Amino acid sequence: MTHYDVMVVGAGFSGIGAAIKLREAGFDDFLIVEDGDGVGGAWHWNTYPGVAVDIPSFSYQFSFYKRDDWSRVYAPGDELKNYAEDCVDRYGLRDRLRLNTRIDSAEFDEARDLWQLGTTGGEQFTARHVVVATGVLTQPKPPAIDGLDSFGGTVMHTARWDHGVDLRGKRVAIIGTGASAVQVIPSIAETVDRLTVFQRTPIWCLPKPDARLTKPLREVLRRVPGAKRLTRVLSQAYVEANFPLAAHFTSVPVAKLGEQLARRFLRKEVADPVVRDQLTPRYALGCKRPSFSNDYLRTFNRDNVVLETAGIERVTPHGIRTVAGVEHEVDVLILATGFKVFESGNMPPFRTTGVGGTDLETWWDTHRFQAYQGVSVPGFPNLFMILGPYGYNGSSYFNLIETQSRHILRCLTEARRSGATRVEVTPEANRAYFEHMLSRRPQQVFFQGGCGSANSYYFDKHGDVPFRPSLTLETMWTSARFDLGHYRFTGKPVDAPVARA
Repeated sequence: MTHYDVMVVGAGFSGIGAAIKLREAGFDDFLIVEDGDGVGGAWHWNTYPGVAVDIPSFSYQFSFYKRDDWSRVYAPGDELKNYAEDCVDRYGLRDRLRLNTRIDSAEFDEARDLWQLGTTGGEQFTARHVVVATGVLTQPKPPAIDGLDSFGGTVMHTARWDHGVDLRGKRVAIIGTGASAVQVIPSIAETVDRLTVFQRTPIWCLPKPDARLTKPLREVLRRVPGAKRLTRVLSQAYVEANFPLAAHFTSVPVAKLGEQLARRFLRKEVADPVVRDQLTPRYALGCKRPSFSNDYLRTFNRDNVVLETAGIERVTPHGIRTVAGVEHEVDVLILATGFKVFESGNMPPFRTTGVGGTDLETWWDTHRFQAYQGVSVPGFPNLFMILGPYGYNGSSYFNLIETQSRHILRCLTEARRSGATRVEVTPEANRAYFEHMLSRRPQQVFFQGGCGSANSYYFDKHGDVPFRPSLTLETMWTSARFDLGHYRFTGKPVDAPVARA
């Protein structure tokens, strides 16, 4: 059984960022394990046509490694994938990385203050500490539609795109109009013979302030002192206004202004008033993830694109039949149905057993999703999460990674200083934090009564929205200054773990 001081589960940007900070703080005995055959997480799995980041690239990168060679303000997916690979090489993580290794169980050994981790391949590891960096946009969620297995054509999920499938001249159907669909639909509309879009819930779509970053502009970023910092500050302010401020502080009328802009944009882009009405959301901006695109809405002006809003009765061997009795014949079926988020099988992504044999998924079912600052859960010592409940505030995901890594490293550094082998958040600190998060609900858009028809994955099975209702500066401040007394640093191992050969 192989032992490490720290095991990082996941080699997306969360795992990469956590590992960089571990090494920077002198924690060199760690291993990153990744289910896939490459790094990058969402940017490894999602390679569909048109895939790109949906916030400016100046924000969607580590603050300590700012690129100056993005091709666009909103970088395409292959550039994010390359950035992940570059980070692994730049910070010397390649020899600490195990690909094609899926963790399927983690059990806390109370006698030795160690986690025992098992893989689907039968390997066993022990680790003093575990960092869960598995993200949420990696495990596709297939739709629960009758007859899906009976379809005689090609079926693929956007997160598992088959580049061997030629869409030219094909009759294509796409189920879903979320963030992935908004990028795929305009990217394939000119290629296919006919594209039928099955929409359950329309999405708020805003114009995308995107542009190509020309060589002169990149030279400015590269050579002018402070240019990269300034673009990041401006980008961060833009991102902050678009979600943390708009969603968590409804007293500031950002969301209402956004809705007005989105309605004007819709009127400008879509010619047919019936289609325009069908594309108009009936819920407040912020209830679910909005999208930014300069091409999506106008795609519905094309003669070969059909918007179908009738519910789906079933998938047939030759296509899709709606509840209205209309059958659309299809050659290729694309599932843009999102991912498992706050649900069984993803939170947590593997069976996790803590003190007293407590199962984490069961604990959350009983007590609702909660974690101290989105990092730690009482009863699960030495287990830290990057994207735990009430950790992410909706800003740049890279802010979250750096904030949570700072929190985790403060705990590990104190454990190293004190010689503690067990680090566990106190129930009192966790309870106080959870109550504080709930106390901010009255200001959040999710609980204003306008989200009933949104069908948003933001809402979990308990009716909660486990986002952190805080501005980004607050999350940064808190991660650097929370009271370490909120954790107990105790314990001594009975037996030394087995060393690596």
